[in-house]
Amino acid sequence: MRRAGIDDVVVLEKSGRLGGTWRDNTYPGCGCDVPSVLYEYSFAPHSWRRGFADRSDILDYLDTTAATHGVDKAIRYDTEALIIRWKPEAHRWHLQTTSGTYTARAVIVATGPWHRPRHPDIPGLDTFPGTSFHSARWNHEVDLTGQRVAVVGTGASAVQFLPEIQPKAAHVDVFQSTPQWVLPKPDYPLPLGLHRFFEHHPGPRRAWRSLHHWVQEAIGVPLRHPHLLRPLEALAHLHLRASVRDRALRRALTPDYRFGGRRLITSSTYYAALTRPNVRLHPTRVTAVEGSDVIGADGTRSRADVIVLATGYHIGDIPLAAQLHGTDGTLAQNWADDRRAYLGTSVSGFPNLFLLIGPNLLTGTTAVPTVLEAQLRYVTTALNHLRSSGASALDVKPDAEAAHQQALHEALRGTVYNAAGGTGYYFGLPGINTFCWPWSTARLIKRLDSFDPDAYTWTLPLPAQTNAEQDRLPARQLGRPR
Repeated sequence: MRRAGIDDVVVLEKSGRLGGTWRDNTYPGCGCDVPSVLYEYSFAPHSWRRGFADRSDILDYLDTTAATHGVDKAIRYDTEALIIRWKPEAHRWHLQTTSGTYTARAVIVATGPWHRPRHPDIPGLDTFPGTSFHSARWNHEVDLTGQRVAVVGTGASAVQFLPEIQPKAAHVDVFQSTPQWVLPKPDYPLPLGLHRFFEHHPGPRRAWRSLHHWVQEAIGVPLRHPHLLRPLEALAHLHLRASVRDRALRRALTPDYRFGGRRLITSSTYYAALTRPNVRLHPTRVTAVEGSDVIGADGTRSRADVIVLATGYHIGDIPLAAQLHGTDGTLAQNWADDRRAYLGTSVSGFPNLFLLIGPNLLTGTTAVPTVLEAQLRYVTTALNHLRSSGASALDVKPDAEAAHQQALHEALRGTVYNAAGGTGYYFGLPGINTFCWPWSTARLIKRLDSFDPDAYTWTLPLPAQTNAEQDRLPARQLGRPR
């Protein structure tokens, strides 16, 4: 945005430091599940320590990148947005925050989908005499050494932290409502010599990054064309068979839906942890907690000192949806029956507002930074059009939004993303996939690189404002607390 001349920008961060999900998730083993060379911005290559970066390495990268490019100076920490309201009489957004009031010409919502942990409604959990916490808010004051631990859920977080806590705990009961497809994780340390070579030879490094990108793209092809899934399913079955010798345990870990119907998971240590003598898998959901006993739907009772909820996030929700007031109600009201956004970025009825990682913008193989860069190029182009056109507001047309939504859901029907019966990680609403982009990452980037002004309604400045005043308003008001 700064390169495009948009420099009157302020970032509101409710926490005391940057990092988002990598700041908040501190559970043991937390790390990236896409190759680290893809988990970086194209303008800020990094010397990653491993093929798949851990949480601390990613946080260091974010801190370094923010400081190098001066982004940290634009951040207002410990500032939470309370109300964000469109003022039609001024064609401006009015923001009430915990540290003051702001007026802005445009707002970019970058809260992300991995923000609000999903806490299951388990009768008796609130009276559990031991300690319970969600994996996304790991309680490091609790020493699991010698403890009996119940893990509720077997998603991406549990797959990462179970191998870390298993050696410490006296016993671990793992409650699995749905088995996962798990591929081996080709993690490896990246030698210092390779980094030095890449530092002096940027061409080979770009080729190295491109190779990983196209491998991820190749994995995505059968997800969109399920008749090509058998090789990936065979690899996952082979990984399971090689890791777990017990037939009953293998059956319990075998999914009954197609590969890719839920979030893709990679691990070379999860299955091994499940075979340890102090770990027991319960292929059932938890129905209640009675005293210190965790009760499964199959009637089993397991005594626990600590309960760890690995039950994911409210993926389909925008944390600020109820506080975002557009031209006709809040975003939460507009999204009551669906999560609609043109290219996952613009929502009709919310002028000059853009979402980052909005609905239906990710796949099981797309690296988040790739999508963020493409979206920000789109947003920057839109803001430049707004500035050069002399208009004061742009709002995506309902017809354009509806046409995109219809095409998207029609395309999703032919993919494996909808194969898990309308439940799980991808479904922000019952039966509605609000997460997945049904086409290739290349097509996503191409669409976001092609801003279409005709998809938007453009509003001219109010009569009381002269052109000169209109030109000055953004510089004077955007990001200035009052």
